[in-house]
Amino acid sequence: MAIRNFDELLIAAQKVGPKRVAIAGGAEHEVLMAAQEATKLGFAECVLVGDERGMREKAEKHNIDLQGLRLLHEKDDKGTIRRVVNLAGEGLVDVLMKGTVSTGKLLSAALSREARLRTGQLLSHVGAFEVPGYDRFIFITDGGVNIKPTVDQKLQIMINAVDVVHRLGVKEPRVALLAATELLSPHIPACLDALALSKMAEQGWIEGAQVDGPLALDTAVSPEAAKLAGAKGPVAGQADILVVPDVDTGNMVAKVITFFVRGRMAGIVTGAKVPFVISSRADLHEIKLVSMALGVMLAASA
Repeated sequence: MAIRNFDELLIAAQKVGPKRVAIAGGAEHEVLMAAQEATKLGFAECVLVGDERGMREKAEKHNIDLQGLRLLHEKDDKGTIRRVVNLAGEGLVDVLMKGTVSTGKLLSAALSREARLRTGQLLSHVGAFEVPGYDRFIFITDGGVNIKPTVDQKLQIMINAVDVVHRLGVKEPRVALLAATELLSPHIPACLDALALSKMAEQGWIEGAQVDGPLALDTAVSPEAAKLAGAKGPVAGQADILVVPDVDTGNMVAKVITFFVRGRMAGIVTGAKVPFVISSRADLHEIKLVSMALGVMLAASA
C-alpha cells in the first residue's frame, strides 16, 4: 500500500524501526526535539555528534529530555563531520543526518574515497511534499545536489527518485520531465533534455515508471491544465515525480510550496551506502522528524 502523507510515513517508520541515525551537529533545539520525538516513537536510535556541552545547554534551555539519546563529543564541525561519516562508513549507523553542519561540507566528506560510502551511483536529492489539495505526495528532484545536470545525470536522478518512490509503495510512479512549456522548442535546453529522456524511457532505460516530457509544471500536476493544453497520456495532470531542469528550479519550486502554500517537505539524498537526511536549518523539528522517518524507511528496505 502506497504511503501518501506524513502521518502514514511516521506509522510505517515505526513498523520497520528502530534504525541507527547519526546526526552531524546537535547543538540546536529543533534538531534535539526531532531526535527526542523519533526516539519516543521508536523508529530511531539517535547518535548526536558535536559539542556535548552545547547540546546539553540547548536541551536544558528548551526542556528537552536527552534520555535514550547518545551524545558523542567533537569540538568543531570538521571533527563532527569526520566522526559521523566514519560511523556510516564502518556500518555502525544506518542513516546519516545533517544537523547544524554545512550541507556542502558533509556531502563532500561523504563522497571522499576514505569515507567508503560511494556506490558508483550519482548522489541526488529527493523531496517528498505534502501539498494542500493533493491526496498524495508530490516528489521533486533534484533540488539540492546536482547544480546543472547533464542528460546522463538526469537519467540517474530519475532512477534514484523512482527507487525512493517504489520503496514508499508506489508501484509505477508517473514521472514528469519539467520545462517551461510542453511545446518542443530548440531554444529551451530543458525541452531537448526532456525529449531525449522520454525517448530513453520508451527504450527501457527506466523500469517501473511512466515517463513523459517536456511538460510545464501546471500541465504535469493539474488535470484541468493538461486538458486545456491538449496534453494526453497517463502522466499529464497526474504526475507523482517532477524532474526539474536544474537545482535553482528545484529549490525555488520547493520553497514556493513550503512558504507560499504552507506545504510540508521531507528531504533525502540517495545514491550512497546509507541515506542522507538533509533538511534546512530553518526547518522546524516536525520537518526534521518526517525527513528522519523517510531515511529510516529507505534504510529498512535497502
